[in-house]
Amino acid sequence: MFNKHPSARPSKFGRPRKFNNSRPRFGGGRSSNKRSRGERIDFSRFIKKGTYIEEAPYMSKHTFADFPFHEQLHKNISHSGYTEPRPIQDQAIPSVLKGIDVFGMANTGTGKTAAFLLPLIEKIAKTKGQNKREKVLIMAPTRELALQIESDFKKLAFGFGMFSVACVGGLPINKQIREINLGVSFIIGTPGRLRDLMDKKILDLSTCYSVVLDEADRMLDMGFLRDIQRIIALLPNKRQNLMFSATFSHDIKKLANTILNHPVAVEATPENITAEKVEHRVIRVDKGQKTELTIKLITEGNWKQVLIFTRTKHGANKLCEKLTKSGVSSAAIHG
Repeated sequence: MFNKHPSARPSKFGRPRKFNNSRPRFGGGRSSNKRSRGERIDFSRFIKKGTYIEEAPYMSKHTFADFPFHEQLHKNISHSGYTEPRPIQDQAIPSVLKGIDVFGMANTGTGKTAAFLLPLIEKIAKTKGQNKREKVLIMAPTRELALQIESDFKKLAFGFGMFSVACVGGLPINKQIREINLGVSFIIGTPGRLRDLMDKKILDLSTCYSVVLDEADRMLDMGFLRDIQRIIALLPNKRQNLMFSATFSHDIKKLANTILNHPVAVEATPENITAEKVEHRVIRVDKGQKTELTIKLITEGNWKQVLIFTRTKHGANKLCEKLTKSGVSSAAIHG
């Protein structure tokens, strides 16, 4: 006696199932009511019309002449092209001059570098000749930002006989060691290279009575928290702390609470909001036509600056190549 195929056994509900050896059919038959994944997305959630918000111009409470800077520093300010204080400078400089801790919310390009460099240069200029050998420590997330800060320092500190060192990776460490040994007033660097110099017993932070954390949110994003904590632990307990960040996340708040002492908060950037003027659009297009449509939108819209995200490095390179061939200047940025 032959055993019946399992599929021919009576089902739990009603008639037995039939065993079918035929190949699966593709196409034809009744159409499925199921929609594709793309059709199930509610695109209206991603569409947003930009709204124009007329912003009232910031009215500065001070002029640079109001700040009690050294005469040479006022000359350097004028020669550097500064005419009137930017909002972050107007709010932060008076507190820094008083020796108060400051937490500043400001994006790149708002003038925050001068907001801490100017009063700190003035502070070190007053301590010169008093055998204090006081130094300033400035931490930045990237080599590029650290070098830019040092470049601004050299312009603003011209004529004071102050020296600086940029402690950053990617540049010869021996040159940085020589500059430190010769004596510097401003130490500007990234947490990683600063830690390396500390481990080599080259960098002495015991006389750094002023510390600046520039773009603190980026330093946390890049994983520098432990390095920052190690560096802060070697600083004098009595010091002035300045922290600048574009955002005020939970991690930034936690770090600020451990470093800052009764700080004054100054703000040149709205807290964690998306620009209301940005317009969001969704365009449904076949995969093979995405590049062609992108080029069309850029050229017909006369877009001057465009940031495009791709899923992979290969996709970024391929898109960049096609854009360049079509006459659109482009560059691929990836790891």
